[in-house]
Amino acid sequence: DGSIFDTLEYSMETLLTRFRQQCYLTRGITIAILDERKERPEGDKQIPRLYRFSFEGGISAYVRHLNESKESIGSPIWFEKDTDDGMVEVGIQYTQSFQEHVVSFANNIHTVEGGHHLSGFKAALTRTINAYARKNSILKEKDDNLTADDVREGLTAVISVRLGEPQFEGQTKSKLGNAEMKTAVESVVNDKLSEYLEEHPSEAKDIINKCSLAARARLAARAARDSVIRKGALEGMTLPGKLADCSSRDPSECEIYIVEGDSAGGSAKQGRNREFQAILPLRGKILNVEQARLDRMLANNEVKSLIIALGVGIGEIKDMSKLRYHRVVIMTDADVDGAHIRTLLMTLFYRYFPELIENGYLYIAQPPLYKISKGKDQRYAYTDEEKEEVLKDMGVNQDDQEEDDDDDDDDADGKPKKKVARANIQRYKGLGEMNPEQLWETTMDPDNRLMLRVTMENAEAADAIFSTLMGPEVPPRKKFIQTHAQGVKNLDV
Repeated sequence: DGSIFDTLEYSMETLLTRFRQQCYLTRGITIAILDERKERPEGDKQIPRLYRFSFEGGISAYVRHLNESKESIGSPIWFEKDTDDGMVEVGIQYTQSFQEHVVSFANNIHTVEGGHHLSGFKAALTRTINAYARKNSILKEKDDNLTADDVREGLTAVISVRLGEPQFEGQTKSKLGNAEMKTAVESVVNDKLSEYLEEHPSEAKDIINKCSLAARARLAARAARDSVIRKGALEGMTLPGKLADCSSRDPSECEIYIVEGDSAGGSAKQGRNREFQAILPLRGKILNVEQARLDRMLANNEVKSLIIALGVGIGEIKDMSKLRYHRVVIMTDADVDGAHIRTLLMTLFYRYFPELIENGYLYIAQPPLYKISKGKDQRYAYTDEEKEEVLKDMGVNQDDQEEDDDDDDDDADGKPKKKVARANIQRYKGLGEMNPEQLWETTMDPDNRLMLRVTMENAEAADAIFSTLMGPEVPPRKKFIQTHAQGVKNLDV
């Protein structure tokens, strides 16, 4: 409706996610979407114009969909019950992953902030699994109860409730406020999950073993925090030696650059504004946290240094109010290794510090790809398109382009130049190819730099991407690469 909305811009990805959810939540319905726009946004051009959704499996199929790139434990557990306060439907499946993925809905509305129905599910899940483990002597008398975190490690669950008068609250009105639904969901999960575990002892044992392993890992992680790192160090009281910190102590004006390699780190330290810019060089690729528990993470020096530098701690002692920088900037080379390091860092932040993304604190630096010189005129280009615009603005005739990759024809920094007409083009592949002044001018100066803010518009899609690319399962990753390989541009190997 043009009288309500100033602009009418549709995201097919957002629409498809929403319609897919609706079909999972309402068994038997079919939804078709046809995109008849003549001009489609760049991001939608790879998506077919016609999509049709229909899932007879309902929420059980939804859980399978969420876990398709993960190694699952048993089949999805599904149950529903009509209570005096409303209908409750739940789908559960454990995986070998270390992360939980729980989504909740009320009257088919995605309750992103949770609510009483989600609280009831979590309480009942912890109580039911502990009760079963005690009753069947899997947990001994001397053993502590499994914690809520233990029983939700590797859990994928969908909770859907339907009620007559839903009350939504929270900042975005996406939190269910009906207190009676906590009791309703608790009762249903207690009864139905207990019944399932009793009837499927083999799967129940696998689930309890998974939760027990999580408990042992939690205790090992706590020991690692207390022994490998002094607690004061984890909370930022003793900063890592390779961190070049800034002088300001106001987090809102401070930023930390996480830089690939000591060479680029050295240039960044020399070129930065010491008042508000901190530099933390990383040596090599950090640990892939998608396939590692917290105790192993804390034994990794690069991850450990990063956690200490942020100042917020991790796990049970994490406190985001102690964050020392409100701009966390990933700055890596523009090659395959740089992209891999960037992905490893984003996996760490997404899995263990999602608040950085939610609050808009995580950025990716955009160093220039080209330095273009013509006489005394020197400019930088951040994309191939921008390079062409600069050459055009310089009056360089593109029809007369010449490339000279002769190793004897180097610039002052010892890098080969490409000659296009009378303009020299230097292609940057590494941050270390820029001196401190160039790095400041192009990538770190707030007046000139270009940075990308990392956002999370679709948490479900984000979780699937990280599980596919960084998880242990090879077939989903191979399928993803084969599907998207044709869309790769500017690949530097």
